[in-house]
Amino acid sequence: MVIAALVLFYILTPMLIMHLCHRYPLLNKVGAVIIAYIIGIIVGNIGLIPNLSPFLNNYILTNPSATDSDIETLALNGIINSRDLLAYNIYKLRDLLSSVTILLAIPLLLFSANIKQWKKLAGKTLTALLIAFVSIISVVVIGFFIFRENGPNDLWKISGMLIGVYTGGTPNLASLKMMLNIDANTYILTHTYDLVIGILYLAFVITIGQKVFNKILPKFPNLSSSPVDDVSFNYNSFEGVFKRNKLIPLLKTFGLAVAIFAVGGILSMVLPPDKMMIGVILTVTTLSILASLIPSINKVEKTFETGMFLILIFSLVVSSMASIDSFVGIAPKLLSYITLAVFGSLFLQVVLGKIFKVDADTTIITSVAFICSPPFVPVVAGALKNKNIIITGITIGIIGYAVGNYLGFIVAEVLSKLG
Repeated sequence: MVIAALVLFYILTPMLIMHLCHRYPLLNKVGAVIIAYIIGIIVGNIGLIPNLSPFLNNYILTNPSATDSDIETLALNGIINSRDLLAYNIYKLRDLLSSVTILLAIPLLLFSANIKQWKKLAGKTLTALLIAFVSIISVVVIGFFIFRENGPNDLWKISGMLIGVYTGGTPNLASLKMMLNIDANTYILTHTYDLVIGILYLAFVITIGQKVFNKILPKFPNLSSSPVDDVSFNYNSFEGVFKRNKLIPLLKTFGLAVAIFAVGGILSMVLPPDKMMIGVILTVTTLSILASLIPSINKVEKTFETGMFLILIFSLVVSSMASIDSFVGIAPKLLSYITLAVFGSLFLQVVLGKIFKVDADTTIITSVAFICSPPFVPVVAGALKNKNIIITGITIGIIGYAVGNYLGFIVAEVLSKLG
């Protein structure tokens, strides 16, 4: 009953948010995504949704191959109670929803993209990518020397994890935990701080980031035949979607998105577990790009809006997982280090972007692709009302996924010798 109610909450709430944003201009200015994050944080922290107990959370993190039967055995032996078991089922639901919604949203968001226009951005994309790498590595290394005296033990290991997660994503964070033999408590605390600081970072770039950086950096080029001109960005409205001439083509493209998702999942099964997410996202993105080149798919209305609806579900799920009281005052040095890594790297990217004339939107999406990983690229692209940067962000994020483990391990080893 609780699981069913939670599913309805995650599906119906975004519908309500989109309706209210369409009806009330003030809410639309705030943004559907940020409203979803606020609601998710509130609901996730007022006790309505059972969360994993510290023991069960630690057990899952330290036993990534644990099965449902292993958890049930813990319950039968009285090690965990019925509430823990419910919290575990909710944890699985959230994990499933966050994965499925993103992997279905990416095709729907890309189907209406004009890929030919992206070729014009290749030069600046490469520059932005190199700037992002330099910024992340530089700020993390500087932070290591700032906090190494009074900071957490084995700070060089944490530095390696930060390089991995902020050039790749959570899969890199987990991989580097194993590679660097980081204890579970340090990993959990780092991951919690990363999640909360990440929400604050997203709130900034989604709300005022573009306005601030447009005053410092060049504005995104107004490309001719831009898909922004061809497709409405009023993604809060599904007006006319149930008309036969719109609904049937939309259902067909949704079916195609499901097929692409399935192909990506099947192909990823031949990869090692730590490479599966890379394989899935890369496959889904590539097939979606190819599909967007087919005019009959590219011109279907409301695909972007449907993708944004799935993004709102994802945003609500992720934000409801953030536990505010689990990080306040526990390790201020670590919190400061992570805050510096996130916002310091963004500041350095803006400075270097100014020097090398990288536009504001490309700078933002590159930072988001690294700091938050590819799944958040469509979220921010929608908030910035710029579909042209989705492929740029996802491409950069995939590169970050691929090299994050190597960079994190190398930087950690070098810092271990210097510290």
